[in-house]
Amino acid sequence: MPTDSVVETAVRRFEVRSLPSVGDPRADALKRAATRLGMHISEVTSAKVYLIESDLDEGDSDRILLELLTDPARESGLLGVMPPAPEAEVVEIAPLPGVMDPVAATVVEAVRDLLGLSKAYPLAVTTGIRYDIVGLSAEQVNELAKRVLYNPVIEQAHRTPWQPDQFPEAHPADQTLRRIDITGLDDEALTKLSREGHLFLSLDEMRAIQKWYQDAGREPTDIELETLAQTWSEHCVHKTLKSGVTYSSGFGHSDPISWPRPRSAGISVEEDGTVHIDNILKSTVAAATFELIEEGVDWTLSVFHDNSGVVKFTDDIAVCIKVETHNRPSAIEPYGGAATGIGGCIRDIMGTGLGAKPVAATDVFCVAHPQQSTLPPGVLHPRQILTRVVDGVRDYGNRMGIPTINGAVYFDDRYIGNPLVFCGCIGTIPTHLVGGDGSASAKPGDLIVALGGRTGKDGIHGATFSSAELTDTHADEFSHAVQIGNAIEEKRTLDAILRARDEHGSPLFSAITDCGAGGFSSAIGEMGEKVGAEVDLDKAPLKYAGLRYDEIWISESQERMVLAVPQGNLASLQSICDEEGVGLSVLGTFGSINDAGDPQLVLRFNGSEVGRMTMHFLHEGIPMPTRQATWTPPEGRALEESEQADPDELLLKLLSHPNIASKRWIIRQYDHEVQGNTLLKPLVGPGGDGPGDASVIQPLPDVDQGLSIASGLQTNLGSPDVAGGDPYIMTLAAIDECVRNLVCVGTDPDRIAILDNFCWPSCDRTQNMGALVRCSIACYDGAKAYRTPFVSGKDSLNNQFRYKNQTGQEVLVEIPPTLLVTGMGIVPSLDRLVTMDAKPSAPGSEPDELLLIGLPDSQSQPHLVSMTGSHADLLLGRGSTEPIIVPDLELGPKAARFVAQLIADHKVRAAHDCSEGGLLVAVAE
Repeated sequence: MPTDSVVETAVRRFEVRSLPSVGDPRADALKRAATRLGMHISEVTSAKVYLIESDLDEGDSDRILLELLTDPARESGLLGVMPPAPEAEVVEIAPLPGVMDPVAATVVEAVRDLLGLSKAYPLAVTTGIRYDIVGLSAEQVNELAKRVLYNPVIEQAHRTPWQPDQFPEAHPADQTLRRIDITGLDDEALTKLSREGHLFLSLDEMRAIQKWYQDAGREPTDIELETLAQTWSEHCVHKTLKSGVTYSSGFGHSDPISWPRPRSAGISVEEDGTVHIDNILKSTVAAATFELIEEGVDWTLSVFHDNSGVVKFTDDIAVCIKVETHNRPSAIEPYGGAATGIGGCIRDIMGTGLGAKPVAATDVFCVAHPQQSTLPPGVLHPRQILTRVVDGVRDYGNRMGIPTINGAVYFDDRYIGNPLVFCGCIGTIPTHLVGGDGSASAKPGDLIVALGGRTGKDGIHGATFSSAELTDTHADEFSHAVQIGNAIEEKRTLDAILRARDEHGSPLFSAITDCGAGGFSSAIGEMGEKVGAEVDLDKAPLKYAGLRYDEIWISESQERMVLAVPQGNLASLQSICDEEGVGLSVLGTFGSINDAGDPQLVLRFNGSEVGRMTMHFLHEGIPMPTRQATWTPPEGRALEESEQADPDELLLKLLSHPNIASKRWIIRQYDHEVQGNTLLKPLVGPGGDGPGDASVIQPLPDVDQGLSIASGLQTNLGSPDVAGGDPYIMTLAAIDECVRNLVCVGTDPDRIAILDNFCWPSCDRTQNMGALVRCSIACYDGAKAYRTPFVSGKDSLNNQFRYKNQTGQEVLVEIPPTLLVTGMGIVPSLDRLVTMDAKPSAPGSEPDELLLIGLPDSQSQPHLVSMTGSHADLLLGRGSTEPIIVPDLELGPKAARFVAQLIADHKVRAAHDCSEGGLLVAVAE
């Protein structure tokens, strides 16, 4: 225990190793990874490293080592450095300075508790992993570390045990107010400012900003320009899907889309077939939902309004769902990108209405084939990306105690520089707290309260970066956009919010939202849109010194929520946060009106004003031009004939393909049973190793009703490399697959809600924009046909990767247009639950009949599977020169309802949908 005697501040090093009798899983994993790379390690050991900077004496250090850092049943500890063997090569991995280190944060708290230190006591911790490797040269160890052990964007590698004399310190930032000259710039200079300033706004948008400041007679401050860039980013405002479009098609009379549309508002067709759409999203996805509501689908409670879509589960309890992508960060730092992707989706549920409880999670990953041998510059290996995104979702969900119950993996080489990481979360909320009518909103005079984690440099420009095209320089240019999450911090924040919601009869807050893309700028800017807000940025607690006021405002540091709190409730909220160990800070007040009577945003730092603008310009000032879209049917090659293939050989080939092969190695890493309400798990069958069609949870233990979760993804049907590939057909097939997955486990097809997640290459290319239009129209047609309203969604555009090859030529790799459809349905009675595995017949009974429900085999939809590393090399269940058939929008819903009725009548013991690989794979599964 520290005394009044002077003890010199020093960095003390602790090493903790597994006992030989226990084994060393980290070392074993590294040995296997080296073998895959053709390197043969003869011996390797690992150690956890803790560096603690303090003025604690040796007695304190011994207590920390023995009572806190070491488990004597499994580990041995050492204060100092264990000398490496003469033949060993040492490599030690540690976070870069300033990168969030969740383990270190936990150690700081634990040391203070152990020694009875106050929060003000100076204590700093960083952690690392040491490897001692025998059998490899120094060059091989360098290569192994680079390819397997660390990501230079967030970590550093040392070749000797690392013990600095002191930790690096951030210097106070220059807080001088900066104004950006914009009013006199020409178009070329505006474009340059947008790119070099990481604003990623179009020329029209830059001109709109320039005009506003010209009219105001002044130049913008840096923080005002950053606020506009975050709020107007594709990631936050979805400006492409909300834009008008002029669309023309080369299909002619053979187009499966019929024009004019029967009911979609805002769509008109000229005599020459040119189509005009006023607002893509409003006229398609949203139109289908609101038309279904008018037609009697009365169980939706909040759609396209809140942080997630909400539907009725019982009269008193609703369920909500949200799925998002975290693609760009995951391309740079897969672990942090995926972890904060699922963490952000969980916060979306926490910020729904007046607070929902997360009860389940989902994930879908799209990556390049793992057999890649050569990579473009600046690209992580797809095997490393997949392994680390799985790790990120696993660690975050497991540590928060939220079961991950549904997902998929899809391989295609066009994701080589731009993987897709979809993360979803499902929650429950009392129906009277949903706030779909706008009642859950900030009121004038409410305090602006931030809960949860501190603010740092991580995640700066995340929203604008997520709206930009990736290049091979982004790992260096946007390392500050990488976020590292802390699931334990978010769990504490969740517990505090649920207590603040429930313990005092009514919530202690008027509104709540998560602090995601754009940080405080988006959260406070959106909450204060109708009433205005005044913010004191110096009141935000920081992770470390050295942040400017504009960095505090746009940082996307994780685990933060923003609440609007009536002043009389602050003390009660503070008490709850103190008990839960959650940080609380008051950043200002909602309610600010300018002299013209308009709500405004006012930003201050240390008492000085650094920004001021009207909420109307911030949210309504973005220009929405009419975009051009075309669609020319692809002249891709016809698919291979395969009728003569040997069935046994064909089946093995199909089952071994990455897109069909078992994902058990991923699923088993997730805790899909925590909270104790998972009824149908992701893996089914006698051995618990077969793929289920959907998972089912029981959100309310005393209610005989289940909630099913599934997804649909049919990317190959929209591939421009295949004859007849069409995003319209791809989308209908994805909706159909999602519905069939849900129905096969006992879901009522009249109680299914779906979500759309568009991931697209740049829509500046008119063919890509045309593909987006066709996909959106299919969303309308599919939702109306299956009577499945879209309740939420998200888009991620500009998903493409640009680099220069060895000859200096510029190469552009566009992802395939990708639509993930996620479905959430009601299982009316738990005795309806059905799994896909065939069950043995009872002794003496007649054997079960195996039925194929749907189109006759001669008209069945061929299912396309990428069979090699090339996305264009496809195998088909049967050959055809016109291989892709438009799904039948009459028969599909009828078949789903017919099967659902059979299950309700207890006439079905197993059900499974036909998907990739067709009937052959379905029967084998």
